[in-house]
Amino acid sequence: MSVIDHIRNFAIIAHIDHGKSTIADRIIHKCGGLTEREMKDQVLDSMDIERERGITIKAQTVKLNYRARDGKDYILNIIDTPGHVDFSYEVSRSLYACEGSILIVDSTQGVEAQTLANVYQALDINHEIVPVLNKIDLPASDIEKTKKQIEDVIGIDTSNSIKCSGKTGEGIEEILEQIIKVLPSPKGIKDEILKCLLVDSWYDSYLGVVILVRVIDGKITKNMKIKMMSTNQEYIIEKVGVFTPKPKNIEELNTGEIGFIITGIKKLSETKVGDTICEANKSLKKALPGFKPSKPVVFCGLFPVDSSEYQKLKDGLGKLQLNDASFSYEPETSSALGLGFRCGFLGLLHLEIITERLEREFDINLLTTTPGVVYKIHLNSGKVVELQNPSSLPDPTLIKFIEEPWIKATVITPDQYLGSIIKLCQDKRGIQTNLSYSGNRAVLNYEIPLNEVVFDFNDRLKSMTSGYASFDYEIIGHKEGNLVKLGILVNSEPVDALAMMVHKDFAQSIGREVCEKLKDLIPRHNFMIPVQAAIGGKIIARETIKGFKKDVLTKIHGGGARDRKRKLLDKQKKGKVRSKQFGRVEIPQEAFIGVLKISKDK
Repeated sequence: MSVIDHIRNFAIIAHIDHGKSTIADRIIHKCGGLTEREMKDQVLDSMDIERERGITIKAQTVKLNYRARDGKDYILNIIDTPGHVDFSYEVSRSLYACEGSILIVDSTQGVEAQTLANVYQALDINHEIVPVLNKIDLPASDIEKTKKQIEDVIGIDTSNSIKCSGKTGEGIEEILEQIIKVLPSPKGIKDEILKCLLVDSWYDSYLGVVILVRVIDGKITKNMKIKMMSTNQEYIIEKVGVFTPKPKNIEELNTGEIGFIITGIKKLSETKVGDTICEANKSLKKALPGFKPSKPVVFCGLFPVDSSEYQKLKDGLGKLQLNDASFSYEPETSSALGLGFRCGFLGLLHLEIITERLEREFDINLLTTTPGVVYKIHLNSGKVVELQNPSSLPDPTLIKFIEEPWIKATVITPDQYLGSIIKLCQDKRGIQTNLSYSGNRAVLNYEIPLNEVVFDFNDRLKSMTSGYASFDYEIIGHKEGNLVKLGILVNSEPVDALAMMVHKDFAQSIGREVCEKLKDLIPRHNFMIPVQAAIGGKIIARETIKGFKKDVLTKIHGGGARDRKRKLLDKQKKGKVRSKQFGRVEIPQEAFIGVLKISKDK
């Protein structure tokens, strides 16, 4: 038996909170990757924010040695993947580096939306799947019901599924034995010329860019001269290593193995995820298919509350982008908020994580504008432009039609909540495509505009189902929509940061709501302030913030008081008109945040 036959590369996939990282901890402990003293919960989650939220954001790899019951030694390469829909691109590229997957299903919750999405990704690339039923130590665990759901909803045989508990460690050895028995070893030819897949890359302030690779054919050694096939750039390998989970330097990575290389690259942009690496003097005829690049789908403006922190924000965004190529930003100027950046994210959780990291790690107070999606504007001239920021929408007379992105949404819910979920999806302009049942759980498929989902859909779904429903989506393309730009004017001045794209049918109700909210949030001035919502030149909603009124008549009494009072009141009136004309209305941060929360309060 050759060395490659003793290698098993596998990913751990599951819905959020089904126990991926905990089971990875138990496997590392069982294989002796870390000593008892070095072990801690979520050992593969390196960021503080991952530990606090209990979620995985970056996929992590670890190489372990395991002596099976048959007395043979095996090499296990594990990739612990994220569960949240925003980070599904991390899952897809991790799966490409492996031959099999462990599917973890919480035996108290059953199959959920992200379970389905991740399994289908794995099955699409012909992975062998080992089903694992986790949390069997909990009283609410229902193993038979969960098995039936896996068979009904996913269609995987569960006769060899493993019952385990990430908390107590029960069943971990059975998982390891099943991995060796069921999952295939890598296919590859040791004596071929080098063919290597670039799985991931991140920036280390001491080492430069660290590149995670999977060797398909041949071997990769220290001091070897390699070439990136997409850029034709050549580099010399300074270090070769593996994570055990601590980084460990080695001399070479052989066929079928996963490890990291360091070549002295300083810019992350030089390493394209999914690229093929080969030897500099032995080029390959054909590169590996690679991955689809992850495209941002949600955009919003980030502005510093204090304009003197602009440079600090710019440096912070640059550093975060070093380790997150899926996040993009470009400078933006707003008349209301000053200098800032237009940033692109993979979803709302991604946006939340980035803003939280900026505030924590770089100590910046941020203002976030309304999140929006990318629209395709078809002009009368035949040109198509992409619109990220509603304030830069071309003149409506030049526009032929506007297309918005649509998604295919999968909602899995206990059937008692079905009616309220169908109503929610219909309110969001959704079109039902399928409804099926597995026991007392319904699987709903809808096509919905992304703009309707991106904001508060998940929060409302969770609150109306007491957290029992789960939601997953994938983008299916753009469709024409009856969309308009809703502009907000404060004291007759447009506030570009509050402009939003909305469906024409909802424009009036949203406009009225924004005006009411701003009326409560903008402080009173010495003059009256109109707050208006407009579509083009047409005002569709208005509220008025009353001005302070100074009593100028208190000291007037005696003869001719009536005329003197009239004169003073006229003078005051003229003063108010002048101050309204030249006065500047400061919109506080709470007003922007309040408008963001409008949909959530509905």
